[in-house]
Parts: sequence; structure tokens; C-alpha cells
Amino acid sequence: MSVSPACRVRLAAPVLALALAACSGPALRVPSPAPDKAVGYLPAAAIPDSLQLLPAPPAAGSPGEALDLGVSHEALALRGSARWQQAARDADLSFPNGAGQFACALGVAIDAQHTPHLYTLLERSRIDASAATKAAKRQYRRARPFLRNQQAVCTPGDLDDLRQSGSYPSGHSAIGWAWALTLSEIAPERADALIARGRNYGESRLVCNVHWQSDVLAGRFMGAATVARLHDDPAFRADLAAARSEIAAARAAGQAPANDCAAEAAVLQVRPASAL
Repeated sequence: MSVSPACRVRLAAPVLALALAACSGPALRVPSPAPDKAVGYLPAAAIPDSLQLLPAPPAAGSPGEALDLGVSHEALALRGSARWQQAARDADLSFPNGAGQFACALGVAIDAQHTPHLYTLLERSRIDASAATKAAKRQYRRARPFLRNQQAVCTPGDLDDLRQSGSYPSGHSAIGWAWALTLSEIAPERADALIARGRNYGESRLVCNVHWQSDVLAGRFMGAATVARLHDDPAFRADLAAARSEIAAARAAGQAPANDCAAEAAVLQVRPASAL
């Protein structure tokens, strides 16, 4: 075994053996640590219990089901439209993409570099709001609209997951409403735009043909319940306070959203006429 001149040093036997191994063999690669996975703020015991808080979904033949069917019929008329395409974009809650869903309503670009506390707040509260819907989803396992009407959804790549997940309540609606309430508290001057975005974010699930109207309403309820619990969490409150400062700094620096906000606002005016 040949050793490079740089390694020909007088070392004690154990150290020499290690040096020879390092110089004559390939360099050892230290594995990179796995990226941290986001977790919610709330412990399991503090997650609002949707099974206790929500009524059962509308029964067959009830006025509630009639409303669900009527709104779904109106939503189906939007297939293939610009509103349908917006619903597909709204479906993406993966981060970093999900962080920008309310950027136009807020009037500020949201990303991990410039608004790290706000980014973290949205990512972690998303997990809590989603968790708040799980108990009722598992209990009722309500069939989604596309399984009943046999029509397309706006995100066909999600079909396998959607078939296995109960429709009631809507997790996306819970998350969107939780974000709308939280961001309105951080930026009260944008509250009307943010609350409207929370509403039409849930309506995107109607347009996408993956949720009923009653799913969306129940999702909003669970989103609000989640925000109420989050205010008791010190880490959430700390991120909330820091996010206020970040937004003020971002506005001063002119960090506008990259999206075409005028186009988004126009398309979000389109909605199923009977949606609540």
C-alpha cells in the first residue's frame, strides 16, 4: 500500500494506522443530517376534538343534503375555467408553496428567508388545524362529491389520497380559516381581504369537486376552534409577535408578492352562487 509523502510522519502505531487508512482509502463522507420536519404547536391533548364539537354531516334526504347537492351542482359548472385552475393552485398546502397562498391578501411576500417567523407560524398552525379535523373524518368517512357525481376533480394526482380520506369536515377549509383569522390579527389593516381569502379558499374545495358545502362550513368552525387553542401556546404567541415586526419590515422594504394579485382577485370573485 503506497502512502503519499504528506502522510509519512512519525506517529504512534495506533495513530499511524488511522492516518494510513485516511490517506490511502477514499474519503469518508459524513451523512448530512435529515432536515427538521415541522410539527404543530399544540400537544395532542390540546387539539380541538371535531367529533365532540361538530354535529354529524347532513343525513340523506335532509335539507342540509339538498343544499350540499345544489351547491355542488353550481360548482360543477366551473370545471375547466380560470376559477377551476385557481382551485387547483389553492389545493397545494405543501411548503414552501403553501406559505404564499395568502400573500396577495396580506400584500406581502411570505418566505422562509424574509419572514421566517411568519413562515413558521403558517406551517405549524397548518398542522394543528388539519389535526383538528381528523376525529370526525375517521368517524363519519363521508364520501366526497366526485365519488357520488362521478365527475372530475381539479387535482387528479390526489385522487388516491382523497378516496381514502373522509370528506367531513374539510381540512383545507380549516387551515384556510385558521390562517385568515391569524393573519387578520397580525395585519388588521388587511383584515377584510384576509377574511375574504379565507372564505374563498374554502370555496375552492367546492369548485374542485372534493368537498360539500357542509364540509367547508364545518372546516371553518374547526379552524376557529384551533386558533382559540393556539392563543394559549407561548411559542405560537412568540411567533405571532415576531411576525408582526417581519410584516412591517417587509412592507417598508417593498417585498410585494410575486403573484399576479389583480388576476387572482378577479378570478376569486367567481363562486358557486349558493355557497355560504
